[in-house]
Amino acid sequence: MRSFSLAALLAGTMLPGVAMVCAQEVPPARVPAPAPTHAKAQIGTFGFDEAGMDRSVKPGDDFFAYAVGTWYKNTPIPADKPAWGSYIQLQDETDTRIRGLLQAAQADPANKLGRAYASYLDTSRVEALGLEPIRPWLDRIKGLNDRKGYSALVADADEMKIGGPVAYWVWQDDRQPTRAMLMIEQAGLGMGDRSLYLSQDPGVVAIRTAYTAHLARLLTLAGEPDADARAQAVMALETEIANVHWVREDAIDMVKTYHKFTIAQTADFSTPTFDFQAILKCHAPRVTEVQIREPSAVKSIAAIVDKAPLAVLKDQLLLRSLDGFSEALPERIENESFAFFGTALAGTPQQPLRWRRAAAFATDALRDEVGKAYVARYFPPRYKAELTQLVDNMKAVLHDRIDRLEWMQHETKLRAKEKLRRLTVRIGYPDKWRDYSTLEMRADDRFGNRVRANRFDFRYMMDRASEPTRSWEWGYVGAHVVDANANYNLLQLTFPAAFLQAPNFDPGADPAINYGAVGAIVAHEITHNFDNTGAKYNEDGIQTNWWTPQDVEAFEAAGNALVAQYDKYEVLPGLNANGRVSLGENISDLAGLTIAFEAYERTLGGKPAPVINGLTGEQRFFLGWAQFFRIKPRDEYLRQYVRTWQHSPDRLRVLTVRNIDAWYKAFDVKPGDKLYLPPEQRVKVW
Repeated sequence: MRSFSLAALLAGTMLPGVAMVCAQEVPPARVPAPAPTHAKAQIGTFGFDEAGMDRSVKPGDDFFAYAVGTWYKNTPIPADKPAWGSYIQLQDETDTRIRGLLQAAQADPANKLGRAYASYLDTSRVEALGLEPIRPWLDRIKGLNDRKGYSALVADADEMKIGGPVAYWVWQDDRQPTRAMLMIEQAGLGMGDRSLYLSQDPGVVAIRTAYTAHLARLLTLAGEPDADARAQAVMALETEIANVHWVREDAIDMVKTYHKFTIAQTADFSTPTFDFQAILKCHAPRVTEVQIREPSAVKSIAAIVDKAPLAVLKDQLLLRSLDGFSEALPERIENESFAFFGTALAGTPQQPLRWRRAAAFATDALRDEVGKAYVARYFPPRYKAELTQLVDNMKAVLHDRIDRLEWMQHETKLRAKEKLRRLTVRIGYPDKWRDYSTLEMRADDRFGNRVRANRFDFRYMMDRASEPTRSWEWGYVGAHVVDANANYNLLQLTFPAAFLQAPNFDPGADPAINYGAVGAIVAHEITHNFDNTGAKYNEDGIQTNWWTPQDVEAFEAAGNALVAQYDKYEVLPGLNANGRVSLGENISDLAGLTIAFEAYERTLGGKPAPVINGLTGEQRFFLGWAQFFRIKPRDEYLRQYVRTWQHSPDRLRVLTVRNIDAWYKAFDVKPGDKLYLPPEQRVKVW
């Protein structure tokens, strides 16, 4: 699934088979989720912040600076954020609303949301308890003296979402999408991505030094001796694991990662220390087959674990536990964890306020309960009809563009149009809410709440494996999340309630701005079903080759040209974008913007658009696109973003305009301008 995903970014999660739009991606999972109220941008009467432009810059030299440069120069990044602007700010404002809902819930002792929220505000009790809540688990780890017992510890760690040598998802079977499949993938890295262990980039080398020091400090804070040597041993173990991980280009390839194994066959991945088959039977006893996405990596990880000293394996679990539960432990642990994952990795100077962290926990533990409360208070029902019409407009344009494609064969066009017809849209909130009646939340037990919520969520996920797909579920994208996504298997487009608010979605704004912003994002999600990954799924959502060889050749040629274009962009000195990893998002940005522009033109009915404040309709359309991606990141965050995420940085997403002929005409971009591309070098896909 591809998505726009601020949530995925800030939570450090990304499901296979789902594409996100906002994807405000923040590297590993310890970077705290966004929270609320900082200075609100001044949006003009027609939905655009003209004061944020820098008209001293030629649009053809730096369109991002021209469109939002003054805002960029004058806007500080809040101290508790790794980046700031547009959809991050919108999520921030949404979180302020959620705070009000949670405060109201506190007034009712029976309300689980109120109890969950209250437990994270009760800092005095957490400090008084110290490490006592986690001590039994830490003692169990330290007391392990038999390698055969490691598997049982890992199984329990998995259920508490601490993380072990492999990770688990439950998702649709790519080749039988009506059935949910347990998927296993490479893991075992505290920093998440292999490049953070292996790259010789000076900035990444510094991160590794900081990570090892962080591990040593955690051990010291937990009262453990020989912290430096033990931290270095864990770092050496994780580096060895990183060496066998698949590279990102392969790990995100949905065809290369499709490998099914029966439970009996998983014995081949087991070792005396890491009894993978026994762990699977513990987690999902009814499952008869699984998908192991990177089988060579998983087998190698199991072998590494088998020969690693037991003391190092125990220390890795202990450290992962302290980091994983840091938010529910005394501030000395929580602050240390943030100092690395928040500051060293993402450049964020300070943690969000306690209430923001409390709200983040409540929304994570009781996602649908928060979404239900948010929708009841803040979502105008009429938005469903209005966005549905916008989706239909974009689908109609793509339908006609498919007919006009010169490179696609007739039989493929027929199937592409049928796939387009079958796309369904989910707007605002799910048709059915998840049941949390068996999840206990206590106002005086922050640590216990975190453990119970993690176990509840893990068991809920595992119970879905090998069952019919629950097509009503929205997963981690709750109604209160500023995001949007597309699901390849189920042919679904999802637009949560929080995404559908101004300035993202403002029915009262200038149509040119709306079509250039939310219209292009809607089309982005539609065309994810036809990007380099989505195109591998047919009209039934089944992963299969349904294109002719001529179609594949032409499509891949366009994709390769787009890869080459993005590979040339320098994000930071010495660090270029990765056009191959971000190809799917770049295709959908290009196709989405192209389709939205044609849809906007259709609304004009052949008449010229009104000129507003000296800006033509065509200019306002492209300015709307730029404003949507008006994000200012910290350098540290940007470095991790490029290395660990599938979207291009926001500034580069704005530069999608270089491939669209109408942009050249709108801003009189000519040869000699820095962004000018000759017509034959402008990539066309859909």
